Amino acid sequence: MISIEGLSVAFGGNTLFDNITYVINKRDRIALVGKNGAGKSTMLKIIAGLQAPTSGSVNMPKDLTIGYLPQQMNLTDTRTVMQEAEQAFAHIFELQARIERMNNELAERTDYESPEYQELIERVSNANEQLSLIGASNYQAEIEKTLIGLGFTRDDFNRDTSEFSGGWRMRIELAKLLLQRPDVLLLDEPTNHLDIESIQWLENFLATRANAVVLVSHDRAFIDNVTTRTIEISMGRIYDYQVNYSRYVVLRQERLEQQRRAYENQQKQIQDTEAFIERFRYKATKSVQVQSRIKQLAKLERVEVDEVDTSHLNLKFPPAPRSGDYPVIADGVSKSYGDHLVFANATFTIKRGEKVAFVGKNGEGKSTMVKCIMGEIPYTGTLKIGHNVKIGYFAQNQASLLDESLTVFDTIDRVAVGDIRTKIRDILGAFMFGGEASDKKVKVLSGGERTRLAMIRLLLEPVNLLILDEPTNHLDMRTKDVLKQAIRDFNGTVIVVSHDREFLDGLVSKVYEFGGGRVREHLGGIYDFLESRKLESLRELEQSTTTPASDKKVASPKVEAAPAISTANEGSKLSYEAQKELARRLRKAEKEVADTEKAVAELEKQIAELEEKLSTPEGAADTALYEQHGQLKKQLDDTMWRWSEASEALERLQKQSK
Repeated sequence: MISIEGLSVAFGGNTLFDNITYVINKRDRIALVGKNGAGKSTMLKIIAGLQAPTSGSVNMPKDLTIGYLPQQMNLTDTRTVMQEAEQAFAHIFELQARIERMNNELAERTDYESPEYQELIERVSNANEQLSLIGASNYQAEIEKTLIGLGFTRDDFNRDTSEFSGGWRMRIELAKLLLQRPDVLLLDEPTNHLDIESIQWLENFLATRANAVVLVSHDRAFIDNVTTRTIEISMGRIYDYQVNYSRYVVLRQERLEQQRRAYENQQKQIQDTEAFIERFRYKATKSVQVQSRIKQLAKLERVEVDEVDTSHLNLKFPPAPRSGDYPVIADGVSKSYGDHLVFANATFTIKRGEKVAFVGKNGEGKSTMVKCIMGEIPYTGTLKIGHNVKIGYFAQNQASLLDESLTVFDTIDRVAVGDIRTKIRDILGAFMFGGEASDKKVKVLSGGERTRLAMIRLLLEPVNLLILDEPTNHLDMRTKDVLKQAIRDFNGTVIVVSHDREFLDGLVSKVYEFGGGRVREHLGGIYDFLESRKLESLRELEQSTTTPASDKKVASPKVEAAPAISTANEGSKLSYEAQKELARRLRKAEKEVADTEKAVAELEKQIAELEEKLSTPEGAADTALYEQHGQLKKQLDDTMWRWSEASEALERLQKQSK
């Protein structure tokens, strides 16, 4: 579908890509991986046609459509959320406007018998058929499903986009791309502005409904769930594996080990051969054997070991000065913006040395709570910061606040004080900004490099409470692992605001969930929390199938820990009734999946038969066959959507039944 041939890119004498060749096939799910600055974003820009390579070419069919989501976008704010999302269907509006103009012309003309009038009628008829084929009637429903899947509510649809943060506006751009259904989706860090629920929705969409996908992401769980092919960019070369990321890591290591063993064995063979030649070079009786060994050595195909980038981040937070036993105590903390309640009556205590996560949908108050703790915004209630607490704060937009006109060295030199100024070069080297890299301008750094530079600020002064708001955005896999280990080893207290499940796994021992104006405490790690949410969904199902609507009680606004599972006999009875209802819904969902799978298979069979007819000269000339083909493709898309929805519903019910 897309052929990349002999691609090379060089910047100021540094080679980013060196004669790279590979193919992107239909329905490929490709993860582009590599260190920050390896060229992943550059590769996407070249494929999207936004940047020209130094040499080589990118070849694709003329009618191929590409959708590209960059890390950063210049967004306009002149429409509502719904109006902006509708731009994905601009071709429908253009066609409708053309039909309206032709209908007006028909109404005004009186030359009913003229060939021109008959031709105009035919054009109107063809345009209406085309409008019907592309599904003009149900685009509104598609928009609503996609926006809701990405975290918007129906109340948001008529709000101006200017009312939303940059992250939410990026979601609107992502929704427009998904709705356009391009042949190839190029996504650069699509999860940076999504919460866990939206990421899981996007995973399902890309896995079941998208065409070819090439994505850059440092969310390991996300790319494992979406991709089936991994292309690593390293030292100007690519390494292409037809597996997901986790499997690729294993295979890549096995390949390197095999190469090293083969190289070592060959080197020993070469040394033995050279020693034989040197020993018997001047002995006439051995001349035949010596010449044979020389020829053998010349013909030997040398084993090469893939060049590996061995530079790595050396990150360790300074020892934390001792603080009081309770660095943060919140008692009845509430925050509102006008009539909008962010959270109410939040009550929790964070002990010294604890590592906790703030999770929840975007806009539910995670960063707002951080700003309350930092004393940046007013609130009601009591929020106590413990004795001798020194806070180190990494804000979500920290990297974007850097002065692009400064060099890497000057950026740190301007904030460093005292003896630390003599160690700036050492610190930069530990963060992979050694040598000439320290003289780079900030404006040429990749997103991950900027994040690393912003992270250095945390090392300039010892702290005992680290507050990290989305610290992994733009960081590559290895750097994330190093940061995760550094946080583990840190002997102070840590609050992490993140949607990265793999990063939080094994790092935090407590999760605070923000949502619905409440803050709830969950003991255990991130996957314990996600599992508890499934259990709560099951309890909600039990209540909905056994409790009359008139008997339902309004939940107390008091913000406390998540309720424990009831063990009373009445609870067991409810559970039994709910299990019967769940079994009934499971059977219904299984039938829906089976029926849609059967319908998909039948439609695919009909399309294949039709395409076989179209491949003949007679069929190629039959316009009716093309119309029938378009109708069948539309039916297949609709049926695939129903299958996707049914499969997702079945999967949720199966998880609840376990």
